[in-house]
Amino acid sequence: MTQILHDTNESSGQPSGQPSGQSSGHPPSRIRWAILGVVLAADVLDLLDGTITNIAAPTIAHDLGGGTALIQWLGASYALALGVLLVLGGRLGDKYGRRRLFLTGLAGFTAASLACGLAPTPGTLVAARLVQGAFGALVIPQGFGILGATWPRDQIGKAYSLFGPVMGLSAVGGPVLAGLLIDADLAGLGWRPMFLVNLVLGGAALLAAARLLPRDTGDRATTVDIPGSALLGATMLALLTGLIEGSAHGWGLLPGLLLLAGLGLFAGFCHRQRTAPSPLIKPSLLHNRGFTSGLLIGVVFFAAVAGLLYVVSLFLQQGLGRSPAAAALALTPLSAGIVIASIACYRLIARLGRRLVLIGFLVTLAGTAHLLALVTVSGTHTAGWALVPPLLVIGLGMGACFGSLYDVTIGDIEPAEAGSAGGSLGAVQQLANALGAAAVTTVYFRTDGGGTHATTVSLTVVAAVTLLCCPLVRLLPLKAPEQHH
Repeated sequence: MTQILHDTNESSGQPSGQPSGQSSGHPPSRIRWAILGVVLAADVLDLLDGTITNIAAPTIAHDLGGGTALIQWLGASYALALGVLLVLGGRLGDKYGRRRLFLTGLAGFTAASLACGLAPTPGTLVAARLVQGAFGALVIPQGFGILGATWPRDQIGKAYSLFGPVMGLSAVGGPVLAGLLIDADLAGLGWRPMFLVNLVLGGAALLAAARLLPRDTGDRATTVDIPGSALLGATMLALLTGLIEGSAHGWGLLPGLLLLAGLGLFAGFCHRQRTAPSPLIKPSLLHNRGFTSGLLIGVVFFAAVAGLLYVVSLFLQQGLGRSPAAAALALTPLSAGIVIASIACYRLIARLGRRLVLIGFLVTLAGTAHLLALVTVSGTHTAGWALVPPLLVIGLGMGACFGSLYDVTIGDIEPAEAGSAGGSLGAVQQLANALGAAAVTTVYFRTDGGGTHATTVSLTVVAAVTLLCCPLVRLLPLKAPEQHH
């Protein structure tokens, strides 16, 4: 995701690594490394808060009430706001200055984390998660642009090389940390410390950023498509509310109307993209078959695996009776598989191209089928050790195609469009996470019998969707752009 967000900052057409108003001089080495630490801290905060509710949702719903709707909204609300505003956040950084947007976003994110930790009701918690994701969308797109402005070109590879390991450790450690904090029940606060800890991390990062980040004026001529973002946000909000309302209270008139409203708003968004002077997605990109195919495949696949993660976490806690910490540890093989495959496939994308994407889909499908068979046969008597092989295989498959899918998707686009394409793909991934978590958990909660039966039905849906993606790979460009990987 970080490479995609790096491209977002280039969407305004400015020279890479030099925001408008920024001098060409570079700070001393120790200052550069400190700036890198600040940017990494912000990305770690985003990743942690994007994943912790996969583990914490059942505990929070039990404590606050809110039932299945709250479980679904906790992750979807954060991803919704982040995805809708991600490209807009990059444009705002170009317009008003990356330092200003970074500080504003980090301060708002930290304050929203406090609101999450103190939330007295399900509604206030979901609202705080929306605000948290919105401010995260202001922070994340600025990071690579700031690094490009402060690191010499011949040394910036050292900075970029740290993102993979740090993000990988965060992906593995974030849910485990959340589970441990919940089980520890510090001061009788239950799940709340996993949000309140951001006051320390975010506060320290904010103070360091205010002191270290270089000032830049931005370019007021940069155009920002606020109506397009508003239409996209309204579209996603209507669709998610319809899915979750139908899941929690049955498929009556209201959910149907909300889904229809979402489709109508999406039509309005598409019209806006064709007529706006500076749309969120360049029209020329949508005329590129390879890019459009990758965008659609990405929506479907990322939605499926986002739902898969939620369903496995629910099965571990509600089906097998695991504590949050034990459930998080049980999911560690999946996270480890993602990290291992991402590193191993880094050099394979240039040689294999879209074949690597297909391999990733097939491996994910194999792991999901294995897990489905295991749950079908053993049900609530499934042993913990038996989950390790299928979860590891699923993680390896996901890691093989997470980055490679988007690298290949932009294989046929013009270099000048890489920024817009990358930002669009990053936003789509977040929106797919929101939709997928809501859609697949809707299947889970609306399946009669619950527990094992709901898990097997949900896994079957995920497997079917992944299988559907496999033949569509031939619509992608053959290879990724030269050296883009």
